[in-house]
Amino acid sequence: MLEKNVSMIIATNNQHKLNEIRKMLPLSFTLETLKEAGVNFELPETSGSIEGNALQKARTVYLETGKTTLADDSGLLVEALGNQPGVDSAIYAGLPRSDQKNVDKLLAELDGADNRKASFVTVLALIMDGQEFLFEGRVNGQITEGLSGNGGFGYDPVFMPDGYDCTFAVMSDDEKNAISHRANAVAKLKEFFDKQ
Repeated sequence: MLEKNVSMIIATNNQHKLNEIRKMLPLSFTLETLKEAGVNFELPETSGSIEGNALQKARTVYLETGKTTLADDSGLLVEALGNQPGVDSAIYAGLPRSDQKNVDKLLAELDGADNRKASFVTVLALIMDGQEFLFEGRVNGQITEGLSGNGGFGYDPVFMPDGYDCTFAVMSDDEKNAISHRANAVAKLKEFFDKQ
């Protein structure tokens, strides 16, 4: 278990992501929200890639505050749709953002499709002392034919990870956080700090 204290800003306004990351990190991590850090503007996500967006958000907050910053960007890659919605997962059905509309569009696009393979990908971008580090997490699974479960957020009600017979939205937070794409990325982040 990590002994040293680590303080960082989490560069997201998404409360769900913030809560998930908090639960995955040891208590020795002090996480500051954007609001607490005095960053009250929308962060850019215009790079065209999941990795690029994570870096873009981290760089913006690091330049504004000078503090160690962790940013996250995630996407759902659906094989039959050419890895869409990908970087546009949060706005797949357009603006304003709506999880329900995104899921509805995804299910409509896959209507009748035999290939329902998909992957959730998260990239964490850490900037510390001016140095940049990336940690990628991935979980493979299938898109179900209908919604199942009331937990989670985003595409969780239609994503069933390989080796399981239920969606992320059916799982408890602890079950999901043990195997999710974000959990895999956070595990790499913890390993990185263990070696510092």
